[in-house]
Amino acid sequence: MNAWQRRVVGYSVFLAAVMLLTALAYQWGMRVWENDPVTFLHSLQVVVEMFTTTGFGGDSPWTAPQMQAFIAVMDLVGMALLIGTLPVLATPLLENAFSTTVPRAVEESLSEHVVICSDTSRVETLTSELDSLDVPYVIIEGDRDRAVELYEDGHRVIRADPESTDGLARANLPTARALVADLSDQVDASIVLAAKELAADVRIVSVVEDPDRERYHRLAGADQVLSPRSLLGRSLAAKVTTAMNAEIDEAIEIGDDIELAEIPIRHGSELAESTLADSGIREKTGVNVLGAWFQGEFDAVLHPDTRLTAGTVLFVSGHSEQLERLVKLSRAQLRRFRTGETIVLGYGEVGQTVATALEEAGVPFTTVDRTEGEGVDVVGDATDPETLVEAGTEDARTVVLALPDDTTTEFATLVVRDLAPEIEIIARVEERPTIPKAFRAGADYVLSLATVTGRMIASQILTERDVLSLDQQIEVVRMEAPELSGQTVSEADIRARTGCTVVAIERNGDVVTDVGPKTRIGTDDKLVVAGTDESIREFERLFV
Repeated sequence: MNAWQRRVVGYSVFLAAVMLLTALAYQWGMRVWENDPVTFLHSLQVVVEMFTTTGFGGDSPWTAPQMQAFIAVMDLVGMALLIGTLPVLATPLLENAFSTTVPRAVEESLSEHVVICSDTSRVETLTSELDSLDVPYVIIEGDRDRAVELYEDGHRVIRADPESTDGLARANLPTARALVADLSDQVDASIVLAAKELAADVRIVSVVEDPDRERYHRLAGADQVLSPRSLLGRSLAAKVTTAMNAEIDEAIEIGDDIELAEIPIRHGSELAESTLADSGIREKTGVNVLGAWFQGEFDAVLHPDTRLTAGTVLFVSGHSEQLERLVKLSRAQLRRFRTGETIVLGYGEVGQTVATALEEAGVPFTTVDRTEGEGVDVVGDATDPETLVEAGTEDARTVVLALPDDTTTEFATLVVRDLAPEIEIIARVEERPTIPKAFRAGADYVLSLATVTGRMIASQILTERDVLSLDQQIEVVRMEAPELSGQTVSEADIRARTGCTVVAIERNGDVVTDVGPKTRIGTDDKLVVAGTDESIREFERLFV
């Protein structure tokens, strides 16, 4: 029985017991106090009339004060029991009758789908990409209210226990292309065990919070175990080390000679507050500017009079030497910092990964966390100005916000920016909707764990989709586009229609990086396309 059924049975037993005891007490009272013996059935009839408020009993009025007091108490008890019946019995029945009913199983014909055992924002990127490629999926959700919410949002969802073989069977797991487990480390391992028992050949991808638990997921039978927090930490650290040594570790290689990179304009650099035309980026460095992030919004079409402010993140292509020249050009020139001084706020999984990468790169840093422990230099609240001053924020070059809570990250960004207006702020957030708010608070570079996780999962289960970037704000994908065959880039009007940029074309084993408006797309060409997650999905919807 489910919880509601158990509640109904328990309440019914309690109600029957109260009515029987009350009937016996009434029978005794009538004999002793009223000198009017009645049968038990007569007593039960009077009790039912009282409790249901359909009458006041055929024996009224009563003369004995004890009996009158008993009847008054019986009236109050009956009213209480009647009121209690509404939330226990009537309300759930009415809710079930008029609310959305979530399916308990998918249709038997569903196959080659992805079974998703998670409803967090971290899979929103994955479901969006599955939708863009017309790959079916089903979300298994055990919570009734959350299942209804997902169902009403248009997702294919069933209400079932993802840890049980029965729940997975109702999602047609044996005919699925893959299963994704992303709830918690222990629950995911349980899901993997159940899935392998039911469908040993289905590919299983699980996500771990703690990388040390990866081996247990593999022992359970997971085919791929992902640790997005580690990747996110390394990516954030790479932004710091790039600013220190002008070497770009996270650039995306396109062919043998062209790389794509995101390069932020630092506070105090000669590029800050200049227009694109006045900056001389092309003349001084030779790179091609493909677009830029402004306060969390990506613009793929830049005009000569577009103003480049501190915190603008340029998305560029070029040779490694050209990219390094741009990094040097974007570095701060006016303010003198202590060499490489970096403050890491938050010493969880992401913060520890950042600290390790900085240590390997020889970049000095100070760590701050609420809890004292090994590796924590300053213990305190990351939103407390006194803690930040103690950590040396006012004299630092960069602050990395590796805090686990988005609201705390936003507030800490405001406090840090107020203490040190020219400092560089690199932040991680959990949810994608938080990214614009973090930029408005004053962050220079923001990366979402949800984005990284979604891309990592998609790259593992969509084998036909070649994702080149997982830990960037921009997504770069290599794919065929049959709908563009025979058209030039200008005729297709790709950038205006989708917001994407074709940065290269793979043709007959060679990589064509000189892509212009008159470049014609061949039947067997593979396009290397860059853009935001949303623009890439629009490109796939229109042309793939």
